[in-house]
Amino acid sequence: MNGADTAWIIVATALVLFMTLPGLALFYGGLVRARNVLSVFMQCYAIACLMSLIWFIAGYSIAFGEGNAYWGGLGKMFLGGITADTLSGTLPEVLFFAFQMTFAIITPALIVGAYVERIGFGFVLLFSALWLLLCYAPVAHWVWGGGLLSDGGIFGETGVRDFAGGIVVHETAGLAALVLAVALGARKNRTTPPHNPGMVMVGAAMLWVGWFGFNGGSQLAADGGAAMAITVTHISAAAASLTWALWERIKFGKSSLVGMVTGTIAGLASITPASGFVGPVEALIIGAVAGILCQEAVTLIREKLKIDDTLDVFAVHGVGGVFGTIMIAAFGAGSWAAQLGSLAIVGVFTVVVTFVLIKLVGLITPLRVDEETETNGLDLSVHGERAYDLTS
Repeated sequence: MNGADTAWIIVATALVLFMTLPGLALFYGGLVRARNVLSVFMQCYAIACLMSLIWFIAGYSIAFGEGNAYWGGLGKMFLGGITADTLSGTLPEVLFFAFQMTFAIITPALIVGAYVERIGFGFVLLFSALWLLLCYAPVAHWVWGGGLLSDGGIFGETGVRDFAGGIVVHETAGLAALVLAVALGARKNRTTPPHNPGMVMVGAAMLWVGWFGFNGGSQLAADGGAAMAITVTHISAAAASLTWALWERIKFGKSSLVGMVTGTIAGLASITPASGFVGPVEALIIGAVAGILCQEAVTLIREKLKIDDTLDVFAVHGVGGVFGTIMIAAFGAGSWAAQLGSLAIVGVFTVVVTFVLIKLVGLITPLRVDEETETNGLDLSVHGERAYDLTS
């Protein structure tokens, strides 16, 4: 065990959990109507709790167990055989488990943005649990657990390069969000603006800070590689924030706060897969392009395709993650075959698994709330609470 590495990953684990609770919850919560903000908080919080247990029970074993090329098996269920002295590289394996658990929390939590304001709470919980086991965990094994797409897999000695989750986190969450948005159909009222842009900014800022643990921690060591990952992460986020705001001003004559911080998230998602393989100049290019590319993807999904991906999960996370994954090959840090082939394989797998789960879970618990509940808002109708007491 290396003490410095262990100390850094303990911090990084806390930072990545901080991204979901409270970062993502505030970011998404501010974007919805006031009558639905608590439902978003509840979905993010409940997912964090449930995914932690699912990861402990079987998710970690499927992703990082010693199975075969397709899945890790069930040998590490309930952390079987793992003690405080068991090592994973230079780290206690129980810490590696905890660090990866925070990724397993935020990935299904990202999908929340596609279905807010109209989905059944029971559906959220059951779908997220099954999706973690049947989609996220196998893909994590393929890419990070020595499986199908990693070095020595189907692409030969040089497998896919995905440092912190452009494929494992952002492509899977983005595509699942898109499939769910199509299955749900549009909200009754799609034109309501975010109820609290200030809350959105605070949430985005927390995500930005937490992302240092997300990308820097993925080095799994306290060294120069972690420092570089943090640096390029910051540069990409800053560049994308500015190009998003500039592109908005060119197109609409004004730069919005919500737009600028959405650009931040686009820059962060785009640099995620590449953060261990590129330098600051490449990060500047990735971020600068991402701010415009993801904004145009938002317009395509919303206006041209008329898909109500409520908080633009696919356009920001899906497109950003795919773009960053491709840029690894463009900058010569990975093979085109492995990068594009892995994107295609994981993309098809994610769409099929998500579609099947939507149909199966829908047989058990309703996918969408009734029209009256949607109109009145999920906070009071589903959870019996209001975010704001306007009478006091």
